[in-house]
Amino acid sequence: MTSPSPSGHQNALAAETSPYLRQHASNPVDWHPWGPDALELARKLDKPILLSIGYSACHWCHVMAHESFEDPATAALMNELFVNIKVDREERPDIDRIYQTAHQVMNQAGGGWPLTMFLAPDSHRPFFSGTYFPPEQRYGMPGFRAVLEKVADFYQTRRGDLKEYGDKLVDVLGQLQPPTDSSGGGLSSEPLLTARATLQREFDGSFGGFGEAPKFPHPANLEFLLRTWRASAASDEPDLQALYMVTLTLTRMAEGGLYDQLGGGFCRYSVDQYWMIPHFEKMLYDNAQLLGVYAQAAIATGEPLFRRVTAETAEWLLRDLRSPEGGFYSTLDADSEGHEGKFYVWTPDEVRDLLDVEQYEPFAQRFGLDRDANFEGQWHLHTFKSIADIAAELRLDEATVEARIDEARARLLDVRNARVWPGRDQKILTSWNGMVIGGLARASRALERDDLAGAAVQVMHFLRARCWKDGRLLAVHTDGESRFAAYLDDYAMLAWGLLELVEARWDADALAWAVELVDVMLEHFTDHEAGGFFFTADDHESLILRPKTFSDDATPAGNGVAARVLIRLGYLLGETRYIDAAEATLRSAHAAIERYPHGHGTLLMALEEFTSPPWILVLRGESDELDVWRSEVDKLYDPHRMIVAVPADARNLPAALASKRALGGAVAYVCRGMTCSPPVPTLAQLVRELRGQ
Repeated sequence: MTSPSPSGHQNALAAETSPYLRQHASNPVDWHPWGPDALELARKLDKPILLSIGYSACHWCHVMAHESFEDPATAALMNELFVNIKVDREERPDIDRIYQTAHQVMNQAGGGWPLTMFLAPDSHRPFFSGTYFPPEQRYGMPGFRAVLEKVADFYQTRRGDLKEYGDKLVDVLGQLQPPTDSSGGGLSSEPLLTARATLQREFDGSFGGFGEAPKFPHPANLEFLLRTWRASAASDEPDLQALYMVTLTLTRMAEGGLYDQLGGGFCRYSVDQYWMIPHFEKMLYDNAQLLGVYAQAAIATGEPLFRRVTAETAEWLLRDLRSPEGGFYSTLDADSEGHEGKFYVWTPDEVRDLLDVEQYEPFAQRFGLDRDANFEGQWHLHTFKSIADIAAELRLDEATVEARIDEARARLLDVRNARVWPGRDQKILTSWNGMVIGGLARASRALERDDLAGAAVQVMHFLRARCWKDGRLLAVHTDGESRFAAYLDDYAMLAWGLLELVEARWDADALAWAVELVDVMLEHFTDHEAGGFFFTADDHESLILRPKTFSDDATPAGNGVAARVLIRLGYLLGETRYIDAAEATLRSAHAAIERYPHGHGTLLMALEEFTSPPWILVLRGESDELDVWRSEVDKLYDPHRMIVAVPADARNLPAALASKRALGGAVAYVCRGMTCSPPVPTLAQLVRELRGQ
């Protein structure tokens, strides 16, 4: 968090709703939000734009703010030479995507935050970029003030070169857009095999995860591998290695410091290969995705650890990130009181003073307090020893050891909650809340907790009331105000969450809204020439590029989510135009998937469902009986199946569902592609048929 200006001066960011932008409102820098006023000011003054992009939980954003943006001398130089614009990348992912890509092209290196871009005032094309700059030359990087002076001089003396460079850069960015697949051939499932093999090569067989440190969770790839195992489970050679890669990774993450061992929920990534020390920010999108993956793994394996982590992560979301109106906030910061991780770490003496002797000994052994400090002279909790080993050493039964550790965890959580909390970004983002709806719905089914489905319904109602206006979505809600035309991810991820909710609990409104969202997506985001979807709508603000991306990053690719929604909704409702749009998306993405399959986990799952259509299970009957049937079916893990339990008295159903009638008692219709079975009259017969799938 940045410090207030001694003079009490506030810049134009003070009127913004973004918590990240407001953090910079008291900087001596004359910051402006991105918009026509700031862009026109730069053109009028003929000053280059200094564009700084970050987000509230970004540790190095805070560092650069403290070192440079709060420094009067640096701010004076910025104000003299540039028109300074701040962007919250979570509010404006369109701007962030464009300039992150430009930075990668310009520097032949990865981007990140804070992103520091220098733009021509007339065209908004970048001519120099970087990420974090220190105030003085160090770490092999130039000092920020020196950069400011050299960039300003370059702009004044090399105008002709800048225009030529900008034209070439935009041309290169356009060439990076995915190529059109004009082969006309059938879509191949070969990328599924290639991705599976690549993930095995990159798998860490000791600690789980993929690649070297820093390690990220990659939920889409974990879900893809879990599905890969399930698809082979009934064969002569089930893919047990795929299952092992998933379960080892989920176990090591849950036992490690990436997971909050007291409060539940996951941090952003691990700085080491052991999942021990995280970057301490906790993001809604990570936890929404991991909630769904752990829920599925709990059903697939019956592993109690996965069930416990599902429950604790759901509780953390409800307790620490839910707004009073039912939507979910975006992030918890990595820092508190100016130090990363301070909120989470302990000393043995501190813990010993809080616990009974009987509690302390097993807790210390379990979480490493009897070992050397692992984080800047303090202890960040990480599972080191199994309950069985501790019980054997202390000559206690395992239930007693586990009970004492749980008592200790609850006691320390109460004490920790009284500390100075990390900052919480209270933006409510439509796309991330769509993911939360889906995660809660999956957890509801895995844990048989209808309250979690109820929480998902509350999110739906919140978004419908606050972020749905005149038949279009808005992307952000903060402090009672909703803003910014929604992006592809907002439509696709919300529609996906609604379909997951319909599986957990019949909700006619959720299904109807999913259809509305998909229809808007098709009308305003479709690339009619090459297939797939642009990130921004056809009536969005004009920027230097209209991006279209297929690869997953920290969140699932919007095109991948859209394709999955279209396939499932198409088969559920018998709408071939949805399936055709999914096929066009997969064709548009096919070249990118073939080049780098394991970077497209979400699209791989869509490709799997297109080449081998999902089967739809429609249950009809009285609600109480349907609950029993669905509960039994949910015990059988099959991600290739969609369940819809429609009460007998449901009205105004889509034709494809209305044709599947209730026949006195509960019945089931099993549909593969566009072909459905005769009604299955008993639960026992249905379970037998499902086990044979």
